[in-house]
Amino acid sequence: MPEAVRIGRRSIVQRTVGQGSPIWRMDGLLFAAMLALSVIGTLLVWSSTRTWISNEPTALAKKHVLNLCVGLVLYFLIAMADYRWLRTYAALVYGIAILGLLLVITPMGSTINGHHSWIMIGGGFAIQPAELVKPALIIFMARLLARHLQGKKKDRPRPLDVALCLAAAGVAALLVMLQPDLGTTMVLAVITGGVIVFAGLRKRWIALAMVAAVAAGQAVWSLGLMKPYQVARFTALINPSSDPRGVGYNSTQALVAIGSGELFGKGLFHGGQTTGRFVPEQHTDFIFTVAGEEFGFLGTVTVVALLGVILLRGLRIARMCEDRFGALVAGGIVTWMGFQTLVNVGMTIGIMPITGVPLPFVSYGGTAAFANMASMGILQAIHIRERWA
Repeated sequence: MPEAVRIGRRSIVQRTVGQGSPIWRMDGLLFAAMLALSVIGTLLVWSSTRTWISNEPTALAKKHVLNLCVGLVLYFLIAMADYRWLRTYAALVYGIAILGLLLVITPMGSTINGHHSWIMIGGGFAIQPAELVKPALIIFMARLLARHLQGKKKDRPRPLDVALCLAAAGVAALLVMLQPDLGTTMVLAVITGGVIVFAGLRKRWIALAMVAAVAAGQAVWSLGLMKPYQVARFTALINPSSDPRGVGYNSTQALVAIGSGELFGKGLFHGGQTTGRFVPEQHTDFIFTVAGEEFGFLGTVTVVALLGVILLRGLRIARMCEDRFGALVAGGIVTWMGFQTLVNVGMTIGIMPITGVPLPFVSYGGTAAFANMASMGILQAIHIRERWA
């Protein structure tokens, strides 16, 4: 092999993984927390699915690992790229996400577990566009709000830009509600509010927006726009024991599973509630109950602490970023992950309504894994470019 070719190849490898490369400049704590949660999630998915897949107990666990591997590829590709290209293609990214939501409500859409939220792509794989619209909306709103902002803190968004953000979020939320998916709609609403707050909207406008949000929620409730089962989930939050075999069943069984783990848990694969499948959708929406039963209180604290590390590192990246677009994207991602964690953990311990929101990096789900890891790649890209530029 010619010397010039060997030198060329060596230089490419050096730039990619060598000391001083983007990989070495990543936020190590952020990556370690994400990886640890992914490993824990794989074990919990394996434990919660091995007893009801008779032909191959590890089938869903293997599929979950495959999803995580694809997500890691996305993570590294995005982390090593210049995040500022997202500003250029923000409208395109948002448009593709909205197109996916539109396809769901056409004959191309499929119903899985009672939710018409999927597009089947063959081979047993499906895409859930509602998960992809979360990062797409964050990027698009950050582009709208940052286009006329120069300073890091003193400049405030124009009312027109805020109105455009609300319109963009409204379109996405409406399409998601048509599926219907109340949990994702709630997440989109909080993401919208979080990005606008990070943009520096005046306090009086924030207060007015909160009042409007409460009024809108009251209108949705009063006009009967929610499905009966969605209303039942909210009422079950107040008193789940009133109908323990009906709308309160999930909440009751979740509390039993978590409480039975006590301090140290029953051990991996030894949870009676998990093995007996007493908690529905335990590998997705209720995977936190597997952690509680088999790893105990210490295990659940570990999961929450790792998610807290991700949120704190994300907030640090947003605070240190001098580029307003990057700061808003980072703030939106933190808002998304934080609220989704609150809802998922909260509904398993009875302080939030059951809305079908997965636990980031832990719950089973391909599209969610791709979206979550891509968002972590964006945070890393912002960290690398802003700190080492």
